[in-house]
Amino acid sequence: MSELFNHPIIESEKQKLRITAARTGRLSSFLLRELKMSTGLMNKLKWGDGIRVNGIPQHTNYPVQPGDVITVALDEETPEYPAEDGPLTILYEDDWLLAVDKPSGMLIHPSRAKNTGTLANFVAGFYQKTGQKCAFHPLTRLDRDTFGIVLLAKNAHIHALLQQEKPKKTYHALVYGAPAEMQGTVTAPIARCALPSLLRKIDPNGKPCITEYRMLERGPQTARLELHPVTGRTHQLRLHCAYLGCPILGDPQYGTEESMAYSAKLGIQTQLLCAKRLEFSHPITGEPLTLDSKMNVTQL
Repeated sequence: MSELFNHPIIESEKQKLRITAARTGRLSSFLLRELKMSTGLMNKLKWGDGIRVNGIPQHTNYPVQPGDVITVALDEETPEYPAEDGPLTILYEDDWLLAVDKPSGMLIHPSRAKNTGTLANFVAGFYQKTGQKCAFHPLTRLDRDTFGIVLLAKNAHIHALLQQEKPKKTYHALVYGAPAEMQGTVTAPIARCALPSLLRKIDPNGKPCITEYRMLERGPQTARLELHPVTGRTHQLRLHCAYLGCPILGDPQYGTEESMAYSAKLGIQTQLLCAKRLEFSHPITGEPLTLDSKMNVTQL
C-alpha cells in the first residue's frame, strides 16, 4: 500500500481532494507528499484557482499550518473530439474511476481518419449527460478487435497513480491448436516491422516481453487460454500465442492459413481475445478491486 493510503484525513468528492493539514509546511509539499501529485500537474493547477487553503486560492509556496483545509479541484477540460450518445456497458463507476466493456471493432481513441464512433466519444457523451467534468484517461488500451474491460481514470492525477501500481491484467483467448504444456511463460522479444507496416514480429533483438499462460480448456482443434501479460508490448498476446504454435482464432495479422480457414468455417469474424479481469488497489481508498468483463471468447 502506498504512502498516500496511510493518511486517513484525505477525503474526496466529485473530482476534488480535501485534506486537513496535520503539520506545517509549504503547500507544494502537501500536494507532492500527501496527495502524491506530479510536479507537472501541480504546476498546471497552480495557474488557476483549483488549489485552495481554507477556501481561498493560494500559491504553492503558501505556508500551511496544522488544521488548515487544503482542497484541490481536478476538473478537466472538454475534449476536442465530439461527445456522442452511444452504447456503453458500465461495469464499475465512482468519483474517480470508470470501467466499461468495449465491443470488438470499436477504436479506443478518435484519429484523423475516424473522429466519431470510438469509445472516447461515447464516454465523453456519458460524462456530458451526467454533468461530469472528466477526461478520457484509459489505463488499458485494447486493439480495435480485442474486446472486454477498459479501465478509465476520470482525471490525470488518478491516471498517474494507477500507472504507478500496474494492475494485474487477465485475458482469455480461444486459439487454434494448443500449447505443448498446460501452463508456462513466453519470453520471446518483440520488435516493430519495417515501416510503413504497423505490425510487430518476434525478434531476438526486440524489446523484452513476458506472458504467462494457463490452459483452461482443450477441445479437438481449439483451446481456451488464460493469459497474463507481465509486460505490455503492442500485439504481445497475439504474437506470443502464435509463437506457441496456437494462433488466436480470427486474427488476420498473426494467424496461419489453417487457423483463418477454421475461423471462417465457424463464422468467426474477429479475433477471439478478451480483456477479462483487472485486479488493483483503488488509487484513493486503497481498497482492493477486482473487475470482470461480462464478455467472453465463446460468446461475443
